[in-house]
Amino acid sequence: MPRLSNLLLIPAAVSLLTAAVPASAQNVTFPMRDGARPETTNGVPHVQIGVSPVPELSEEMLRQVAALPWVVLGATRVSLPGAVGFQLTSDAPMAQPQAIVGGREFAHLHPDGSLHAALHPDTARAAIDAGWAVAHPWADQRAGWEGFVMIYTPITEAELDVVLQLVRGSYTYITGEPLPETQR
Repeated sequence: MPRLSNLLLIPAAVSLLTAAVPASAQNVTFPMRDGARPETTNGVPHVQIGVSPVPELSEEMLRQVAALPWVVLGATRVSLPGAVGFQLTSDAPMAQPQAIVGGREFAHLHPDGSLHAALHPDTARAAIDAGWAVAHPWADQRAGWEGFVMIYTPITEAELDVVLQLVRGSYTYITGEPLPETQR
């Protein structure tokens, strides 16, 4: 088996390794999302219109998010009643505290299965361009919120994989701590 130092010399391996760079890095790409973008409100509350969650996918998302270091799930501090906040414990590192809308909540899951998350601005643009997200109406209201987006409700397991990649990217951006790629 080749050593990692040898792989770094192979161009194909380099491109594979750069694809695994945390979502806080620039030059992030996502597969194009199938189907039309869900309609959303233009103000706050910022919600999707006419989209229902797949309960099993929401449960799997919550299971995986709860397994992240320093994350506690609980009632949101900044969203609608019934939303689940993805909150960092007080001992979690905070590399980008200005990107958090309130408290230590880096993202939250709405009852309709969509999420709001603070992403690196380059990651947010890539997710929007690929059809996975839309900028939050407040994204241009304060320095640090440039990557604040709504991520659309996943309705298939393949979509959930991309949404979880975005949530892990939010975590990495906010904490500065990379996460290993996970497989379901």
